[in-house]
Amino acid sequence: MALTVKQRFFLAILVLAFPLSAISGDPDIISDFVVPIGVNATVLDGNFFTYTGMRPLINSDPPTNFTVTKATMAEFPALNGQSVSYAVLEYPAGSVNPPHTHPRAAELLFLTYGILEVGFVDTTNKLFTQRLQAADIFVFPKGLVHYQFNCAENDFAVAVSAFGSAAAGTVSVPSTVFATSIDDEILAKSFKTDVQTIQKLKAGFAPKA
Repeated sequence: MALTVKQRFFLAILVLAFPLSAISGDPDIISDFVVPIGVNATVLDGNFFTYTGMRPLINSDPPTNFTVTKATMAEFPALNGQSVSYAVLEYPAGSVNPPHTHPRAAELLFLTYGILEVGFVDTTNKLFTQRLQAADIFVFPKGLVHYQFNCAENDFAVAVSAFGSAAAGTVSVPSTVFATSIDDEILAKSFKTDVQTIQKLKAGFAPKA
C-alpha cells in the first residue's frame, strides 16, 4: 500500500532521529543537557524537550513558495549541546533552494515526496549531482556549496534535513554576494564583468517596497 505524504513525513523523522555525532560540529558538553540561563533545572519537564513547531505542516496545503521550517537551537532551546537539528523543506514545482553552505555541519537530506535534482561542489570545483526520488537520502558535506531544485513541472516536493549541529548556520551565496555592501567594482572584477551588470544583479536582491 502506498504511503501518504503524512506517513512519509513521519517516516523521515524516524529515519533521521539519530544525532549525527560522527559529523558533529558542536563542542561536547559535560552535562546531560544545557539548562537555559535563568531557568531552574528542577522545574524542567517533558515540555522543555518537546518541539511542536512542525505540527502546522501536517495539514498544510501544497507550498506556493519555497519554504524552510526549522527546528534549530534558536527555535528549540533543548537542542543546545546536542549536535543535531532539523529542517523541513517544501518546494513548489520548478522552485530552487539557491546555492548555499552550512559552515558548522553536514546536511543529511531525506526526500519524502516528489523529485529533486541536488548537487554540491567540492574544494576542487568538481560538481556532484543526483536526481532523487521519494525515500532517497543525499548527504551534503560540511561547509560545501550545494543546492536543490524541484525539476517537476506540476508537482511539489517535500524533504526533511538533519544537521550535525544545533546551529548549522546558512550562508546563501547569491544573497551574500549581491545583497551586501561589497563594492560594485570589486564584484565586477571578481566576476569578470562590468559594474552595470553587477548593479542589475544587486537590484534583483533589493528589498521590495
